[in-house]
Parts: sequence; structure tokens; C-alpha cells
Amino acid sequence: MNHIKKTTFGLIVGTRNIFSSKLAEEARETLLKIMDRIGYDYVILPSSETPTGNIETVADAHKCARLFSKNRDKIDGIIVVLPNFGDELGIVNAINMAKLDVPVLVQACDDDNDKVDVYNRRDAFCGKLSVCNNLYQYGIPFTDTTWHTYPLGSNEFESDLQFFDKVCRVVKGLTNARIGAVGARPAAFQTMRASEKLLQASGITVVTVDLSEIFSAARKLDDKASEVVTKVSEIKNYGKIPAQIKDEKIIHQARFGVALENWLSANEINAAAVQCWESIQKNYGCASCLTMSMLGEKLIPCACEVDIAGAVSMYTLMLASGQPSALLDWNNNFGTDRNKVVCTHCSNYPKSFFKNDIEISTLDILGTVLGHDDTFGAIKGKVTAGDLTYFRISTDDVNGMIKSYLGEGSITDDPYAMDGGIAVCEIPDLQTLMKFICKNGFEHHVAMGRGHVAGIIEEAVDNYLGWGLYRHK
Repeated sequence: MNHIKKTTFGLIVGTRNIFSSKLAEEARETLLKIMDRIGYDYVILPSSETPTGNIETVADAHKCARLFSKNRDKIDGIIVVLPNFGDELGIVNAINMAKLDVPVLVQACDDDNDKVDVYNRRDAFCGKLSVCNNLYQYGIPFTDTTWHTYPLGSNEFESDLQFFDKVCRVVKGLTNARIGAVGARPAAFQTMRASEKLLQASGITVVTVDLSEIFSAARKLDDKASEVVTKVSEIKNYGKIPAQIKDEKIIHQARFGVALENWLSANEINAAAVQCWESIQKNYGCASCLTMSMLGEKLIPCACEVDIAGAVSMYTLMLASGQPSALLDWNNNFGTDRNKVVCTHCSNYPKSFFKNDIEISTLDILGTVLGHDDTFGAIKGKVTAGDLTYFRISTDDVNGMIKSYLGEGSITDDPYAMDGGIAVCEIPDLQTLMKFICKNGFEHHVAMGRGHVAGIIEEAVDNYLGWGLYRHK
């Protein structure tokens, strides 16, 4: 099951013997104080291991690499700090020999105009170019800072740390992800086809289960079992349930939720794609949306119609923001406003994605076909206005690659007379985006998250994962 743990950084403070070692020693002390104050864990070579306590020679690099390798299961990213020019060979060899394959942040310190004598000058402005040049030569991707140089104790460094933390979270989360495929893809949804092999090449494992196994486990649960009773209570507290919904339907839904959650936990699943119709309604007698919504609220995103690539897209947004994400359809035009679109699902939005009161009732459109008696478990409401980030990956078998698009916009307050979960969205230059989606064969599903985190996702998937990416602006 998903959890977001404290990030651990491998720290490298570089130095060069023709520059003042005092500057490097002060930088090391400042860096560790910043790490402790913010609350990051870190791995750094003990100061007694090298003449200055920092990394300079190839011998220093060997020591640092051995320490990093020993802690490879802990380290999520590497931070390089240049208080002076630094010895680029010591730094690049430490990273290359450790072979952690994690994101790298390169920071360099400002010179003060009144302190550029031979005893106080840094030349880190130039040294950073040499470090980055070597990283490029070794094929090691890295993240740059907001400014080429700035003081280590500045607000900019703290902001860049927080950005880099989230980039590391996305990269590590995706390259170790386990995605549950619960049930068979509905036959009508060829749009949801995805290549497990292309995903596996990026470290994403798809774990499958037949819906019959979940149904069987659900039916074996006693209505009075503690986990079922607890789940019923959670459901009743999750949203408003119309009076006509019988308790037996809520209990039935609770048993399904417990069974699915138990399977996800047993298989260490981070996100799931669920066959949400028609099998569950016909063969078990409820909708899956409520269970999927409640899992999403626990930061285990769940996509509809066994949309595996959609689940990965949702998981990416969740990792970047630390908040629940949702899967929507690009569904309707909004009158003649060509930069607005109605995005909707029937729906499995996590409760906090709405940011307002919700109703738990029966499916609307599917209910007219499958019967309202067998479709309890839909989340209904209008999504509250605010910033959004949208993201979608697709496995392109023809070209042997994972491709994606990404952008930001806003959810508006515009009313819209449609049932289900409704989000009227404003996307700058929407028509160009729609042309790109159509021309490049993307699906009609899109993952959305609250807030603006496109920069984090772009850095993670483009720079470190190497996926094809179109950033819409």
C-alpha cells in the first residue's frame, strides 16, 4: 500500500585545494543545519574521512561511493554543493561509482564582490559549469537550481530543496511502482489498452487479479466482522447517503471494499485500475466507485475501466503533490468558450478532491441500464474551483515508447446541469491541446490533481525517466 516517507539525500560538498578549505567546512556545517531544520534524512561521509571533511580527490570519491552504495536502499537523491570551484572529478566519480541512479541536484554559492581576494574567493560560478559538463559526459542527468549561484542559507535554496524532494519522490515512486489491474478491461474500451512490457522497462510492474477472486473474498466476509463494521462506519461518515438506500446495500458495498483493500495490501499495490462495469454490477450488485474514491483518499489512486496508464498518471500526480488525484473524461464543450471544457466521471473522485460536500448514491447513466438496485456506490458533487494540473501517459507500442502530455489550468465556478462528478475546467489554448491529443492517439481519460505541480512532473518524467513529453503552455 502507498505511503510517502521522509526523503533521504546523499550529500556531497565539493572543494579544491587551491581555494580556502574554510569555505567548504562552513558550507558543510550550514548544509547539515538546513537538513536537520527542514527534517530531511541524509547520508554524508564523516568529516574525519577526508582532509577537509569534503570531497576533492578520487580517493575521497571512492570513500563516498562506498558509503552511498552501502545506503542505496535509503538514498532518494544526491545533493552536490559547491562552496568554491570544487574538484569536478572527485564529485563525478563519487556519483558514477556509487551507481545509485537517482536524481542529482547541483548548487553553487555566490561570491561576494568585496571578498574576491585569493583567500576568500569561491569561483563556484565557474566550477559549477565544470561539474555539470562532467555529469553530461558521464550520462548522469541532473537538476539545476533556480539561479546559477546563490547563498546556501537562502530562501531560494530551501525552495529548490522542496522542489527536488518532490522530483525524487516521483522518480522513486514510479520506478518502483506496483499497479493493480483488477478485472478484465471492458471489451468496449479498446482505448484502455496498455503495454505492460513498456511500463516494466521503466520499473512499473502490473499485478493482475480476476474480479471473481475479489467477489469470492467479499462474499465470505461476515456482515458482523469487525473490518466490515468499521468499513460501514467509514462509508456513512464519508458523504451524505439518501434515505432510500437500504443498510444492506451499504454493507454489501463495505464487504467489497474490504476485500479489494485486503488484496491491494497483500500485493503491495500503489495504484489500481479497476473493471468498474458491467461485471461488478451484474455479478456482485454494487458500483465500485465509492471503494475507489475512498482508496484514492488514502493516497492509493484508482482508475476506471482498467485504465492502467491512467492509474500511473494518477499516481504520478499524487506523488508530485502529496494529495489525492482523480481520473476524468475530457467530456463536453462548454458552450462556445473554446478554452473551457467540462470534465466528468460518474464518479470515483476522492472526497478531498471535491473540497465540498458529496452524495453517495447510485450510478446515473449506468443505473438506467443496469438498474439502480445494483449500482449503489457513486460519488456525486461539483468540484470546487481552484488550480489544477493535468497529466496523461500512454504506452505507444508502435513507436516502442511511453509518451505523455502535461499542463496546468483551473477549475471554475461555472454551473453545469449534469449528474455525477462535474469539473468545468479552463485550459489556456485548449483547442491546440485537443488537436495534439487527437493527432497523437491519446485516450479520452485524463488524470488531474489540485494545485500546480507541472514543473515537478516535467523534471521527473522528461529529465530522469526519459518519457516522451509534451508540456502544454
